[in-house]
Amino acid sequence: MAGDISFLAALKLGMRWHQARQRLLSENIANGNSAGYKPRDLAPLSFQSMVKMTGFQPTLTASSTEPGHFGFSNGGAEGEPEFAEVPPSRTDVTPDGNGVALEEQMMKITANQLDYQAVTTLYSRGLGLIRTAIKRTT
Repeated sequence: MAGDISFLAALKLGMRWHQARQRLLSENIANGNSAGYKPRDLAPLSFQSMVKMTGFQPTLTASSTEPGHFGFSNGGAEGEPEFAEVPPSRTDVTPDGNGVALEEQMMKITANQLDYQAVTTLYSRGLGLIRTAIKRTT
């Protein structure tokens, strides 16, 4: 993602996160009858993790002038991002040890699809703005 415009890189990361989450939620539903299966989900993306994963390099520099001040680091990951998983939230399981609640998984899939559509719309509009700006300068 190096060289990308930072807001587009962040949107691409958001789309990848939603795709990875959709894959996990689909696996949960596919294993809805598997004995001992525990549902999986991804931890939500935080602003800090998005900044780190997109490799955004701020143009401002911060310096600590007092011991009580805090700074920030400019970490960046190359390649495919690794998204953190969260432990299952449900404590009730079926007698065979399966912890998948199909209704809960379907609600998560629907919410994930809506969020993915919102991110792709923002990405498309961002590209449209860039195209408009390029046309006006040429």
